[in-house]
Amino acid sequence: MAIHVTAVVDSRAEIHDEAEIGPYVVIDGPVKIGRGTRVMAHAFLTGWTEIGEDNQIHAGVALGDAPQDRAYQGQESYLQIGNHNIFREHVQIHRGTGPGSATVIGNHNFLMAGSHVGHNCRLGDHIVIANGALLGGYVEVGDHAFISGNCVVHQFVRVGKFSLMRGLSATSRDVPPYSIVDWQHTVRGVNVVGLKRAGFDERIIRELKGAFRVLFRKGRNLSLAVKEIEANGELSPELTTLVEFVKASKRGVCCGA
Repeated sequence: MAIHVTAVVDSRAEIHDEAEIGPYVVIDGPVKIGRGTRVMAHAFLTGWTEIGEDNQIHAGVALGDAPQDRAYQGQESYLQIGNHNIFREHVQIHRGTGPGSATVIGNHNFLMAGSHVGHNCRLGDHIVIANGALLGGYVEVGDHAFISGNCVVHQFVRVGKFSLMRGLSATSRDVPPYSIVDWQHTVRGVNVVGLKRAGFDERIIRELKGAFRVLFRKGRNLSLAVKEIEANGELSPELTTLVEFVKASKRGVCCGA
């Protein structure tokens, strides 16, 4: 175990022998740190926080602090972080707010400098959250989503898999999977470049483009648009994911331009 002499480590912390704790790091509380995780200078880890293997935690990161929620009264709640994540400078992630609840971060995610993940958020895998992006409480982000710089996501919003939020955009509605969204929760089209990079074939991309035209370009009620898509027969897994996401929305879905 490599713990710098200037680090302050709580006696309740559990740190793997192959983890690395850098200078002036503060670990306050029953924090658990897995094999190969590197915690760099001036990071602050606290609360009931569990961090998996091979994560990079850069300078000034704050993980597991109390939620920014006036209802929180100091009860035990959690931050759970998977493996192979990168947290760049001054990322902030808060633990859950309800007793026994958790904020959950998956695997292979890249959170850039100054981004913020609020209490009870749930992030999947292979997500990018760029500099200065802010996620309110209870936000859910699907696998391979890309949230660009200085985006703002309202509490309880879902961000679908393989979606892209362009820089400076904001949403208080659910972001559909496979979409490009900008400005104020406005769907601009299918995330074609992202899907091609992920290995989606042209047939699936064409199907998604057709479904997006029905959902977001005809100006009709989304329930009726969903029925039109379902009336075309058996749906591919990707179209099923899109349709089920829209049907499950409680906050409403981003609108077409």
